[in-house]
Amino acid sequence: MQIGMLGLGRMGMNMARRLLRGGHEVVAWNRSPEKIDQLVKEGAVGAYSLEEFTARLAPPRAVWIMLPAGPVVQDMISQLREILDPGDIIIEGGNSHYKDDLRIAAKLEERGIVYLDAGVSGGIWGLSIGYCTMVGGPREAFEHLEPAFKTLAPEGGYLHCGPTGAGHFVKMVHNGIEYGLMQAYAEGFEIMDASPYGKNLDFAQVSRLWNRGSVIRSWLLELAEGVFQKDPLLKDVADIVEDSGEGRWAVQQAVETSVPAPVLAASLFARFRSQQESSFSGRLLASLRHAFGGHGVTRKGPTL
Repeated sequence: MQIGMLGLGRMGMNMARRLLRGGHEVVAWNRSPEKIDQLVKEGAVGAYSLEEFTARLAPPRAVWIMLPAGPVVQDMISQLREILDPGDIIIEGGNSHYKDDLRIAAKLEERGIVYLDAGVSGGIWGLSIGYCTMVGGPREAFEHLEPAFKTLAPEGGYLHCGPTGAGHFVKMVHNGIEYGLMQAYAEGFEIMDASPYGKNLDFAQVSRLWNRGSVIRSWLLELAEGVFQKDPLLKDVADIVEDSGEGRWAVQQAVETSVPAPVLAASLFARFRSQQESSFSGRLLASLRHAFGGHGVTRKGPTL
């Protein structure tokens, strides 16, 4: 099927590539034309303006937005609202707040444009292993686009989660849990580092060991093994760990619904703390975040 991809950043570019490799036609737009040129060489159809972008898509158009959540996405949707036709579908694949989805969908509905919210997890590894995709919005639109979701995801890795906002809501909770898991690993390794045995432990080997049948085995431990192999004591990494909106929103949601979430809240506050002082656990959090998502890492030398 034909998909229009708006935004060829860290996620959008590789998602477009995975769609191309799956036999779909991709019409691509990006603010900087160099990335469009690059993807055209790989088989995409390039569009260098929004008008050209919509002209190259056959109705009903499917437009997938992979841009930073917030004003950038909202401005793009406002522009699309004026140039798309009734029956066209917008898929917001970033990390917008689910409450924003409700407002956006209502505005688009006035023009007959359909809106799907798609929470996407997979980071920089998604091209090879697939993107876990959580979708909210009208089921009919989801089913129309299911061939694309199936191509993007690993087997069984996509789900229609419910009405508008459900996809981003589930992704928000996913990211809150991610915070807690990463924090638990980071604190555990710091306990070992501070112990009498710390100097003798090879943390890469410990990570590998725990991933061989233990209760706490996970992909994050696999990434940790690679992190420790490159920098056993994380001496080159500053422990500054930014927090994305979803982690905050998950904690806010817990407060709004009176759900006790001490682990998620504590892991969020740990990220606040990481911006104020240095610690081993913060350095590991920063390294893991870079390993799975390609997020920037502040080093004591050049920035990654």
